[in-house]
Parts: sequence; C-alpha cells; structure tokens
Amino acid sequence: MEEKMKYFAFISYSSKDTAWGRQMQRKLEHYRMPATLCSEHGWERRPMKPVFFAPSDIQPGGLNEELQERLKASRNLIVICSPNSARSEWVGKEIEFFHQLGRTKQIHFFIVDGQPHSGSEETECFNPVVERLGLPEILGANIHERVYRWPWLNKERAYVQLVSKLLGVEFDTIWQRHRRLLVRKAVTWAVGIVVVIAALAGVWLTNQPFDAEVSLQETSVHRETLPPLKDAVVMLTLDNETKTDTIRTLDGNIVMTNIPHRFMNKEVRVRVACRDFQPVDTLLRLSKTVCIGIQRDETVYGQVAFRLWNPMEEKAVAGVVVTVDGHEVMSDETGQVRLQIPLQEQQTAYRVTADVPLETDSLYMPCGEDDVILTR
Repeated sequence: MEEKMKYFAFISYSSKDTAWGRQMQRKLEHYRMPATLCSEHGWERRPMKPVFFAPSDIQPGGLNEELQERLKASRNLIVICSPNSARSEWVGKEIEFFHQLGRTKQIHFFIVDGQPHSGSEETECFNPVVERLGLPEILGANIHERVYRWPWLNKERAYVQLVSKLLGVEFDTIWQRHRRLLVRKAVTWAVGIVVVIAALAGVWLTNQPFDAEVSLQETSVHRETLPPLKDAVVMLTLDNETKTDTIRTLDGNIVMTNIPHRFMNKEVRVRVACRDFQPVDTLLRLSKTVCIGIQRDETVYGQVAFRLWNPMEEKAVAGVVVTVDGHEVMSDETGQVRLQIPLQEQQTAYRVTADVPLETDSLYMPCGEDDVILTR
C-alpha cells in the first residue's frame, strides 16, 4: 500500500481558492517535524511530501481520468472548504471518488471561509456531497476559530490541527513547539524590522542636506589702533553653484544652508573679500563648522608714500630727512618719501617731522604718491 501512494495528499479546491491551495501545498511540503517524533515514527524531517496540487502538477489532456489516477495515488484528501468549494461540482466529485476508494477516514477539511452547516448557500462551507454520502461529522480545521487574539496565530493553529490529523499525532505535541517557533520568528522579524528601519533612518539622516557655520579668524598681528574687520564677503563654490553671504564683524559668523551631503568632508573652493584684509581664495575640507584664516593687508596702513613740496618755489624738496612716527627716511630727487611701517606699529595716522618746517605734522592713512606735504 505504501509503495502505491505516490502522493502524501491531494488538495481539492475551487478555482476561486487557488491561492489557498498553493499556500497549503507549500506549508505541508516544507513543514519540519520535531526530530524526536521523526526518530520515533521513522519519518523524514519533512514527512508530508509530495502534495498534489492541480495548477502546478496536473498535465494537459484527459483531466477527468488523470485526476482519478492522482486521487488513487494519494494517501490523504485535503478539501479547502469555503462557499466557493461548497458550490463546486468538481470538489464534490473528488470527495465522492476518494470515499469510494474506501479512504473516508483520510478525508480532511480545512475551512478558509464560510460556516459549517450554516443552512445557507451563501455561507455554507461544506460541499453537499458530504451530507449526501453520510460522511462522519467532521468540523475540520478552521482558520477563523477565535482561540487567540491575533488572526494570524489562529490561522497557524488551524494548519497545525490539520498536520496533527494527517500524521496521527497529538495536537499539543507539535503545537507548543510550533508556537514557540512562531514567537521566536516574530521576535526575529520585529528585531530585523527595527534594525532595517534604524539603518534606513540612519542612511536618510546621513544623506540629508546640512548647514555649515562659517567664521573668520585673524591670523596676522591684531592691532587695536586699526579699523576692525567689517563686511567680509564669503563665497562658497559647490560644483556650478556659489553660495554668498557677508560676515559683519570678526566675532560674527554666517550659516550656509542646504548644502548637499555629498560635499561633507570634501574639498571646496572658498573666497573671502574684505576691505583692509588680504583676499582669500583657497580649498578647504567642508564640515558643519568652518573657520577661515584671514590676514590684514600690511600695505593699507603700513605703506607710506607722499611728496615734499615747496609751494613758494613750486618745486619738490629733495634730500630732506623726514621722520614718520620715529622712522627716518630721505626724500629722493623728486621729493618722494617712501616707507613701510611694520604691522605691529601701524596706525591710521602718523606724526611727521622733517629738517625743514612743514605746514602739517600729521599724515592720514592710507596715502599714496599723489599725496603731498607742504613745506614752509
């Protein structure tokens, strides 16, 4: 008898319940029994295979005869019960044929929709052939039986009920283990989902545009006697886009907003333009906090240049020793006086004396070769 049974079970269903049939085949063929029961009964770890399911197993041609042969070669008949199968002529014929084979005790019902013995064609889940043949009263495994709060757990319980009947073992023998596996799997899935969500959130956060706070730091000698930094224009070049803003004072800063994340820790071009300070045009590594070094232009208040001029004689005064804030220099043949004051000594105005009387003793910066100091 065992050698003649090619299939562990035959699934009878309505074409409207095909998805349930596929799921049943997959569930049974991949169900792993406990190792202790396998050793006790001489089973394989997956003892319920193969399972015949028409959409995947039947061959074209001779449908009626082929189905009969498949039914003969099946140890069990599993009926997917629903109002659809209750109205199906073919489901009724399959049940009747399997009954005629003398395997009534191997007919198992799995209720996916409707109610047993409801008395209504709209809700009845058992095919009329069950009552007509006088088959034993069988409630079947019902996925809608409300034993637990969660529908998915009741569905799993119904599958295990069916498995226990198919294999002839106590329900609790495998249900407790199955439930523990379900809980473990649910926890694993939950942890996995949390990890995935956290990873996606991390990726999302790390790829968000960021803001860069930009400040300036004077790297040259700071002179309180010179005008402070004012209105420094900062230009940040990102590919073909240039962000521009103005830092009002040396103690202030600006925030460049919505910088694409791909520029984080990448070198970008930065330019700074500010009166009295040297221009900056450099590459720096971009981060959320950027400090740019800036140096005062020593020539603005340190480069002294003027001409000594005698208005009475209307000519330049050459060869005269001139003292500018303690620094001596001689005027050249054209009366020009040129001198560089070190940054640490620079001021906005210098006291000027000479070997000849001068109309004024103050020189206001900045100055140039077109400026003159008159002699008397």
